[in-house]
Amino acid sequence: MEASAGLVAGSHNRNELVLIRGHEEPKPLRALSGQVCEICGDEVGRTVDGDLFVACNECGFPVCRPCYEYERREGTQNCPQCKTRYKRLKGSPRVAGDDDEEDIDDLEHEFNIDDDKQQQLVQAGGMQNSQITEAMLHGKMSYGRGPDDGEGNNTPQIPQIITGSRSVPVSGEFPITNGYGHGDLSSSLHKRVHPYPVSEPGSAKWDEKKEVSWKERMDDWKSKQGILGGADPDDMDADVPLNDEARQPLSRKVSIASSKVNPYRMVIVVRLVVLAFFLRYRILHPVPDAIGLWLVSIICEIWFAISWILDQFPKWFPIDRETYLDRLSLRYEPEGEPSLLSAVDLFVSTVDPLKEPPLVTANTVLSILAVDYPVDKVSCYVSDDGASMLTFEALSETAEFARKWVPFCKKFGIEPRAPEFYFSLKVDYLKDKVQPAFVQERRAMKREYEEFKVRINALVAKAMKVPAEGWIMKDGTPWPGNNTRDHPGMIQVFLGHSGGHDTEGNELPRLVYVSREKRPGFQHHKKAGAMNALVRSGSLSLAWIRVSAVLTNAPFMLNLDCDHYINNSKAIREAMCFLMDPQVGRKVCYVQFPQRFDGIDAHDRYANRNTVFFDINMKGLDGIQGPVYVGTGCVFRRQALYGYNPPKGPKRPKMVTCDCCPCFGRKKRKHAMPEGAGDVGMVDSSDKEMLMSQMNFEKRFGQSAAFVTSTLMEEGGVPPSSSPAALLKEAIHVISCGYEDKTDWGLELGWIYGSITEDILTGFKMHCRGWRSVYCMPKRAAFKGSAPINLSDRLNQVLRWALGSVEIFFSRHSPLLYGYKNGNLKWLERFAYINTTIYPFTSLPLLAYCTLPAVCLLTGKFIMPSISTFASLFFIALFMSIFATGILEMRWSGVSIEEWWRNEQFWVIGGVSAHLFAVVQGLLKVLAGIDTNFTVTSKATGDEDDEFAELYAFKWTTLLIPPTTLLIINIIGVVAGISDAINNGYQSWGPLFGKLFFAFWVIVHLYPFLKGLMGRQNRTPTIVVIWSVLLASIFSLLWVRIDPFIVRTKGPDVKQCGINC
Repeated sequence: MEASAGLVAGSHNRNELVLIRGHEEPKPLRALSGQVCEICGDEVGRTVDGDLFVACNECGFPVCRPCYEYERREGTQNCPQCKTRYKRLKGSPRVAGDDDEEDIDDLEHEFNIDDDKQQQLVQAGGMQNSQITEAMLHGKMSYGRGPDDGEGNNTPQIPQIITGSRSVPVSGEFPITNGYGHGDLSSSLHKRVHPYPVSEPGSAKWDEKKEVSWKERMDDWKSKQGILGGADPDDMDADVPLNDEARQPLSRKVSIASSKVNPYRMVIVVRLVVLAFFLRYRILHPVPDAIGLWLVSIICEIWFAISWILDQFPKWFPIDRETYLDRLSLRYEPEGEPSLLSAVDLFVSTVDPLKEPPLVTANTVLSILAVDYPVDKVSCYVSDDGASMLTFEALSETAEFARKWVPFCKKFGIEPRAPEFYFSLKVDYLKDKVQPAFVQERRAMKREYEEFKVRINALVAKAMKVPAEGWIMKDGTPWPGNNTRDHPGMIQVFLGHSGGHDTEGNELPRLVYVSREKRPGFQHHKKAGAMNALVRSGSLSLAWIRVSAVLTNAPFMLNLDCDHYINNSKAIREAMCFLMDPQVGRKVCYVQFPQRFDGIDAHDRYANRNTVFFDINMKGLDGIQGPVYVGTGCVFRRQALYGYNPPKGPKRPKMVTCDCCPCFGRKKRKHAMPEGAGDVGMVDSSDKEMLMSQMNFEKRFGQSAAFVTSTLMEEGGVPPSSSPAALLKEAIHVISCGYEDKTDWGLELGWIYGSITEDILTGFKMHCRGWRSVYCMPKRAAFKGSAPINLSDRLNQVLRWALGSVEIFFSRHSPLLYGYKNGNLKWLERFAYINTTIYPFTSLPLLAYCTLPAVCLLTGKFIMPSISTFASLFFIALFMSIFATGILEMRWSGVSIEEWWRNEQFWVIGGVSAHLFAVVQGLLKVLAGIDTNFTVTSKATGDEDDEFAELYAFKWTTLLIPPTTLLIINIIGVVAGISDAINNGYQSWGPLFGKLFFAFWVIVHLYPFLKGLMGRQNRTPTIVVIWSVLLASIFSLLWVRIDPFIVRTKGPDVKQCGINC
């Protein structure tokens, strides 16, 4: 890929492609010599006599000899333009229909029909993986909207990668000009009616190399598994240093100390037993005078018990992990030789630059470009799903500033490598710095960054007022994304192999801007659709997968939100310790890092850090089948996203017993697995063969030969014979809005559609296929981001998460019903996934349970009868086991008591507000078809003068109504209960304490919410005052109706007994 070669915009369906050079210095276009084949893009070439090769003497349509011969042998034998039958030319073998021709016979080439590629494809014993890759490179596949010329051919339809460029300019929405007087772009998008040539210049050598490397990898994998007798597992790479350190594993599990985890497990068992006795007692002892309240409380308590079991038991096997970065370097970075580390494609997704400031995105990109990893192995794709010219221009400025920032970071070992956060650190930046030039260069770099910020701010200010005619680029060309809902796909390579160098002349990682095509009437699936387009080419979710596969095709991918920067420059190396580990790495689908946040208030009022989930729940899942995917900070194996199953290791032979022990059942020896049947490589190869013979590649992956070819290249990379221009055309094709139609994208491949929280679904599908994931917690946080610290923003964020869980619960991928067929998902892992989908429904019993104390205080009734001393032991034991569980969790996880308590408080706040609305909206969507909009949480920081100004800002939302109402009625209930007890005397205080305990439990949990309503000045907003007065009036009328101040005399009824007192 050539850096700064211009913005490529186009639409495959509309047959458009343009090159815009309006934002850079003019560069002359490369002149094309000779005619170019209009089918494959290669040069037409010359005949044996030295003349220009002409396939059709009628119209002279430019076709190269390989395409000509293929069309005569496999196709319609007609010229694509004039439809005249091709005549046999000198040097071409005879085919059916040539008998009537009276042209010159060519006995020398009469029977010369041998084809090395065809011989490789047809061999006894089946296809090996190297031959499959060759088939993908040299087969046939219909592409675009051209007719299928292979009808009736029973051989597998296998795609062919594209090379070369075209010669005829195309027509499009925008003129093909560079703005500086240069000629048109010599490229076009024609309908392809023929396959690409069977052989390409320079490809045979590459194919031979791929075949050899594949066989070596297969033999090495077998030897590593002990399948080949006497094989040394470390022979898989002769360049690895043969010392003890290099032979050691790259990571290891670290079990939690038994002195911490065993008491924790015992308390869980005790709590489960106590809970069973407690529920038994509650069910067998109803309250006759308050049967309604008793029944509601019983239903709520049973639901809470089920929810606790689903949440608690997946934490039964918590583990930690250690990585060894020095061993990784010894194994894959031999001194004085090129690095053997795998390439990584990094993806940054953004939508609205006004809600996700360009400066924040720029810092994320800069931290990626400065990462501690070989630069030729790193490619950064920025997916702009809003097609904003502001994001495009900000990224151009970022690329220029990176030429200065990256060498500064690597020279002095800067951490973190996002300049905004590095220069704002309140630490001694001179610590451990010994180079005298550091201070001077740091001051100069800080000045450079401040000037960079001013330029970005100027772009933002300019973008606030959109011109009536839309945005215009520097060369006068309209910005292709002026209509954000109807625009072509766009790709711009800012940094690459050509032109991507810093101020010291060192190469920089690739930086690519991508915006997928959008057209009215197409479903674009929000973030997931963009990520899938990126994987094909480099856009947001699925577009992001496809673009990167065409342009760089790294075997591993890391996705980040635009506000999550790399805080630890060695984060990718940490992930590679798991993914490239020769022992366990091949079965790992992704490595998830915990989310850490900047800008959170010291007391974390609304549990934004979510420490309990990331430091307790995720560690527990890591000991089972791996953590769930949480949407960002995750390194994926590309093959896992393509829907492939993990490689299968050798299975243990089934138990063989004699007939004398019938209790175990009889196991026959013939069912035991034969020796060598667990050949991992052969199983993996047979899976690929099955895909070749049974799967329609067009149906599964879409109609892109280059992309489908990349899906079988496990080690990644693109063929060296592929031209950058051709790859960019394919990248435009795979981000087109109709590419995913009638394919498996979003259903079985890439990020799974069906929920706004596509991350949970995607990880769930991988685990159901048998993959496992890994949780990596380096000492220095790998990534850091921003979180909404405002109460309303936080509740809206939680609402979106909960709504996604409700959508998954009602979808066909519900963990309650999906994934039982293969039995790859472990039961405790399934418990965790079920819990992630049903937790919003806990809001219904939680709301009822928080209302019960106020009702009991106002009516004088209670949910439990008078209990005996023995029965009270159940309640005491239950509360003690609850506290003991929490204390022991904090002990083995390292979570502080304040963080644990904030999590408990926000569980109630979010449960009675955001989760409740999510359930209602989810039911409306399922039953009535009423869809909800995807609202992006604001990432802006607020007032510059106060770091936590947003914390105290009040933003009205209907989510505030249920918690406010609960607070008011419980406070009124407490006042009413105490007043009634004072009025009725000493005997009323005993039953009152139980009611007051539950009421104060509700109020204390909602206390952070109450502080959020008051704001900094403790001044209640007007809207809250209005609601409070309204609700207080309603309950005052109720209070008058109850009339608790009337003395209730106890004694005989004088009218019945007739006693005159």
